[in-house]
Amino acid sequence: MSNYTAKDITVLEGLEPVRKRPGMYIGGVGTAGLHHLVWEILDNAVDEAMNGFASNISLTLHRDGSSITISDDGRGMPVDKHPTTKKSAVEVIFTVLHAGGKFEHGSYKTAGGLHGVGASVVNALSTELLASVKREGTLWEMGFKRGQPTGPLKKAGSARGTGTTVFFRPDPTIFPKVEFEAATIRERLEVVSYIHKGVRVTFENESEGAKEVFHHEEGLSDYLRKIVIERNAKPVHDVPFVHARESDPRLDLVLQWTEATDEHVRSYVNGIPTGSGGTHENGLRAGLGKAVRNYIETHNLSPKGVTLATEDIREGLTGVLSLFIQEPQFQGQTKDRLNNPEVTSAIDSAVRPALEHWLNHNRTIAESIVARVILAARAREASRAAQAEVTRKTATTGRLNLPGKLSDCTGAGREDTELFVVEGDSAGGSAKQGRDRSKQAILPLRGKVMNTEGMTLAKVLENKELADLVTALGCGMGKNFDLTRLRYGKVIILADADSDGHHIATLLLTFLYRHLPQLIAGGKVFLAQPPLYRIDIGKDTHWALDDDHRDRILKSHGNGRAHPDITRFKGLGEMMPKVLWETTLSPRTRRLLRVEVVDQIVTDRVINELMGKDASARFRFIMERADQAEELDV
Repeated sequence: MSNYTAKDITVLEGLEPVRKRPGMYIGGVGTAGLHHLVWEILDNAVDEAMNGFASNISLTLHRDGSSITISDDGRGMPVDKHPTTKKSAVEVIFTVLHAGGKFEHGSYKTAGGLHGVGASVVNALSTELLASVKREGTLWEMGFKRGQPTGPLKKAGSARGTGTTVFFRPDPTIFPKVEFEAATIRERLEVVSYIHKGVRVTFENESEGAKEVFHHEEGLSDYLRKIVIERNAKPVHDVPFVHARESDPRLDLVLQWTEATDEHVRSYVNGIPTGSGGTHENGLRAGLGKAVRNYIETHNLSPKGVTLATEDIREGLTGVLSLFIQEPQFQGQTKDRLNNPEVTSAIDSAVRPALEHWLNHNRTIAESIVARVILAARAREASRAAQAEVTRKTATTGRLNLPGKLSDCTGAGREDTELFVVEGDSAGGSAKQGRDRSKQAILPLRGKVMNTEGMTLAKVLENKELADLVTALGCGMGKNFDLTRLRYGKVIILADADSDGHHIATLLLTFLYRHLPQLIAGGKVFLAQPPLYRIDIGKDTHWALDDDHRDRILKSHGNGRAHPDITRFKGLGEMMPKVLWETTLSPRTRRLLRVEVVDQIVTDRVINELMGKDASARFRFIMERADQAEELDV
């Protein structure tokens, strides 16, 4: 055993820890981490505006695409000597971790950068950084290289007004690709102008010779209109709910119900987007739910035979929540989620009475919202079977007695609708929550369906699971089959990514091939490709279909700077609805395999050998390929 003594302990001083482990401070060295440097300096400028000291912010993306300048007309960083370090305050801010003016309440009421590491981290990860400060008629400048000063703070001339300007160029030895995305930066700057109404934000892109100024006097109301238009979501009511509160915590909120089938709320804390939500969003949902329920009960609008769920109240809701608090507790330096527990009750108690008062004084709008909520509840509880007969023009003749467990879709038309055949109630529940309700139907099957190879049609239909599937499809079987009566444009088999899931998919394909072959011939049958692994490398997330795909991802993205965190899904039921949507259900991001029969004879023989009653043929098939089985998933 080798000696392990004090001399083996490495002590990283100054900004060395940042350069050694950048992922701890900016989440990773990919595109998101690179742009996080911009957000850190931008947040400092925004903090000046947020507290009433600045009214103009500008960001310049230079012609090289790899350097940025951010300016504000705030007070300007302090330039005097720090009493403890005896160094200029500018040098302290850019070279010492956890140094800044936001730890005490005297300088800032609220701020986005509270950890005191933003400026110093950007400095540490840049090949060059120049800080320019205008204060009391003088322009001060100080340069840095990879976190180290290139000289002392010096006077560079006279200056009018006050403010801070920071130029920086990220270090290509830290970031594999130093190339800023103009669209990403533009979007963030535009959001800043919405959240901090009245502040003028300028974006100059030198490579395109373009300059754009964002300025919104109506703030979040303008932002909400933009979101609704972008999402092509028709509003249920024209006038949105607007609530502003100046007392602690300061709160700005706009809400509008639409005919969309999902909830879309964007939240911010001290101007920083919280994409993963947090306690402020929890408080909003709680207060909103109570207000709407109280209004419904007070005015005796509760529907008969329907129980309203919280998801019904929020269906179609579009909104923006902006919160300003003194001591935000973010989840990590990347500030993607708010963790302050006291915020939930504070938002709840602020939103509930304000929204309830607004509903009571806008009865026409309130009744439109309640009608929208009841419609969502009826559609959910009735499994959309009866609703689909009215709202969706199906190709069926007569009236189908659809399976009760079928969660049908509501959209008009047929070609763009999809039926997902899912194994198990757990996976079915996640799929129902994550789907696009207007176009995607979910039919959960209990356990593995029967092996139908060699079975007669009458025997097959004795099985309730398969009979339900045939009923949901609506196109009949055997002599009664009619493709024009198929109720969906696509029939998608959604099974787990492991060997058990492959078995279930094989059983369903056997049934479709033997008893509904016209569906396959017509190009209507697909296999979903859910991921088996989630791989987090730094800030980036990758999804792997199988072991080989996992290994390729690790090989191509493993750079030694971030340790990969690998999660293996035991089944679709383990996935959060949002993850299932992004990886498997969303037409924009999913992978689908169309089922095709290339060689009818070969296909027929293989199915007969693998699924037929003759075990000897199956035994031969397995033994001939035994050397290909590297690992059994049991």
